[in-house]
Amino acid sequence: MSERASGMSAQGFPFSAVVGHDDLRLALVLNAVHDGVGGVLVRGEKGTAKSTAVRALASLLPAVEVATGCRFGCDPAAPDPACPDGPHPGGGTARPARLVELPVGATEDRLVGSLDLERALSAGERAYQPGLLAEAHRGVLYVDEVNLLHDHLVDLLLDAAAMGRVHVERDGVSVSHASRFLLVGTMNPEEGELRPQLLDRFGLTVEVKAAREVGTRVEVVRRRMAFEADPAAFGAAWAAADAAVAAQVVDARARLGSVRLSDRELARIAFVCARFDVDGMRADLVIARTATAHAAWRGADAVAEEDVRVAARLALPHRRRRDPFDEPGIDEKDLDEALRDAEDYLGPEDPKDPDGPDDPDDDPDGGGEPDPTPDDAPTGDAGAPEEGSAEHRATEQRATEQRAAEDPAPGNSPGAAPAGASGTSDAPNEPPGAPEPDGTEGGAQAAERPAATGEGTAIPLGERARLDRAQTRRFTIPGVGEGTPGRRSRARVDTGRIVRPTDGAPRRAADLHLLATIAAAAPFQVERGRSGPGLRLHRADLRGAVREGREGNLVLFVVDASGSMAARKRMQTVSGAILALLRDAYQRRDKVGLVTFRSAGAELVLPPTTSVPTAQVRLAAMRTGGRTPLADGLLLARRTLAGERVRDPRRRPLVVLVTDGRATVAARPGGDPVADACRAAGLLAADGAHTVVVDCESGFVRLGLAGRVAAAAGAPVITMDELTVADLTAAASA
Repeated sequence: MSERASGMSAQGFPFSAVVGHDDLRLALVLNAVHDGVGGVLVRGEKGTAKSTAVRALASLLPAVEVATGCRFGCDPAAPDPACPDGPHPGGGTARPARLVELPVGATEDRLVGSLDLERALSAGERAYQPGLLAEAHRGVLYVDEVNLLHDHLVDLLLDAAAMGRVHVERDGVSVSHASRFLLVGTMNPEEGELRPQLLDRFGLTVEVKAAREVGTRVEVVRRRMAFEADPAAFGAAWAAADAAVAAQVVDARARLGSVRLSDRELARIAFVCARFDVDGMRADLVIARTATAHAAWRGADAVAEEDVRVAARLALPHRRRRDPFDEPGIDEKDLDEALRDAEDYLGPEDPKDPDGPDDPDDDPDGGGEPDPTPDDAPTGDAGAPEEGSAEHRATEQRATEQRAAEDPAPGNSPGAAPAGASGTSDAPNEPPGAPEPDGTEGGAQAAERPAATGEGTAIPLGERARLDRAQTRRFTIPGVGEGTPGRRSRARVDTGRIVRPTDGAPRRAADLHLLATIAAAAPFQVERGRSGPGLRLHRADLRGAVREGREGNLVLFVVDASGSMAARKRMQTVSGAILALLRDAYQRRDKVGLVTFRSAGAELVLPPTTSVPTAQVRLAAMRTGGRTPLADGLLLARRTLAGERVRDPRRRPLVVLVTDGRATVAARPGGDPVADACRAAGLLAADGAHTVVVDCESGFVRLGLAGRVAAAAGAPVITMDELTVADLTAAASA
């Protein structure tokens, strides 16, 4: 709990008094040393002192020189030539570096600034009021619960972080000013993930967890209670330790420019990034800057392998994710192996040339010819790469790929049984085609084998690979809603672009349409007796703003999991559809849920969620078999939507019902199962839920029972033959 939330003293918790969290404190310090590292994202469970450590960072930052009278924090030695408060007369004053907090509920005008209403209405002047991005210039911008920040604010942060400037074009104001800041965010992954664009903007990431050792937990409680009892005395007790850390930061900043980053270490960084297959070049730059900062922090004159290792451990975890379903993080063993392979690639270091590996032209034998590649090496033991080396592993991998291309996998031969099978279709514990270390699938045999057997349903590897390549089409709900801000369907929201003014006064001050209000009042200023500056307003002049943006929706799948012939195929396909939709939903702020019905009842397998890891775990636990209680599934869907309507009343739902319509269990004793299902579907329609029905009926004789259910729900119908990931999302858009 922060000092503001506790209502106690404004005295902050000392940085040095934070127990544990060594990586978190190191990441924050390295950013304080080098402002080009790019910030820190702190991921972790609730109650782990994330916010406490970040707020304590401000006490370690050196003071900054600010041009006199500049509201934008310009450096008097190098002022921004386009500063709205310029030109600056010269001279400056020192002030502490600012830690500016961006609340999750902040408005756009508070973030980027807007027209100064006081001066506009009182003096008739068009002046600009700076926002939080101006205050954070040359300081720290802290966003608590950054994953819950509205998307339009995230877009503004992305622009400012990328360009180092803020461009404001609103309310008749056109302003551009510098905004370079250290971006620090905290988040709880249980509440949803970040968009990839924002995730990549954070230079480093740290995962924090509460200690499980009794002694550590006791010390955490002891220090916190001592701080709450007397914040001033507790701060004084740790003042010397904080002062020492601050002095070390100042010394490291002064040393930073003289730290040498050799070509050899640059090659090591590039090798590690290539080995982990990260996207783009930002990881290489971040690791290079972080390693330089770490070398300066420990007082070294040159970057060494240990600095690269620390930098990679902090910069790569959130960049390794190839898919939203991948767990963030980095295996220490994988990193150590990559560094060993990098050392093999670089070769022995020449003490005469500390800047990098030997020049291949400087051959001691005078031949000047490069070493033969593995393909050119002679056969046999002579000249072969040493076993266990990077060259040896590369040769083996190429040979394996060549054999796979020339010889078909046993699983693809007509009539051949998968290797390791014993007369059944169950997969062995370790399939021969297991993924290689680089993440590729090891053959067609593994691509076609289900990842799990028994009652639990999982997606085959081949299906998963196909879904990874598929692009999910965006679906929308017709009309204009008033839902939670997102990136899906059209909606009237509290934040977004202004489409038109209203004829009457706004419901709240934040919805005031300033230009329309001034335009309405301007023709009557003479008859109202205005003789000087200022604008005379009447209530009838006030105009509100109608804003339109995008909303997030709730997509609830209701799936027949009974033991029919096509149940397994149906569950695999629907699971794939949900996975594909979740990849898109976590970026568009949608919720996705899953209800299955089988045997004697229905089950909420996946409660509506935006948390991708939680969804993956729940989907893996789906079961099939038994009779078909279709009415129970629809009624459970209705109750689920009713509960969500209480929690989030403005989020519009879309129900995707996957069934053949052959209900075999009635919702009430002695009732007709199909009639009960139609009645339940009608109740969903009466509640205002939009529904799509996927007809899974197969065979030569088709009863069309799913069509009866669809008619009761007022829903379109598509057949099982048309059911693919693309078709399902297309049907939802219809």
